[in-house]
Amino acid sequence: MNEQTQQMRDVAVAALEDIKAKYIEILDTTDLTDLFECMVVASGESNRQVRALANNVAVELKAKGFEVLSTEGEESGEWVLVDAGALVVHVMLPAVRDYYDLEQLWGGQKPSFNPLGRPWSAV
Repeated sequence: MNEQTQQMRDVAVAALEDIKAKYIEILDTTDLTDLFECMVVASGESNRQVRALANNVAVELKAKGFEVLSTEGEESGEWVLVDAGALVVHVMLPAVRDYYDLEQLWGGQKPSFNPLGRPWSAV
């Protein structure tokens, strides 16, 4: 992962932490694909928070001079993707994140969600 991508990652993670994202996972994908170098996956507790987290990532990246190519999923707020070229940020509701399990697909650690103290599974 190059230095610029590391800077983008750090800005994105700080933006997520500012609005209290949960279970932030950073995946280095340089050896897995040529499409992007780093993926950040995080969870929000509501549709509104998921949208706010993704928006904050886009705003902070732009404020630091990085280009945001697109954002997708703001309408529903269940899964919002921020595409910044070498960095891709996924912000999801826990049930959506559990169902799609991006961490397993890209070689990361899946968080375990325990809403109301009960084990959660989308299956």
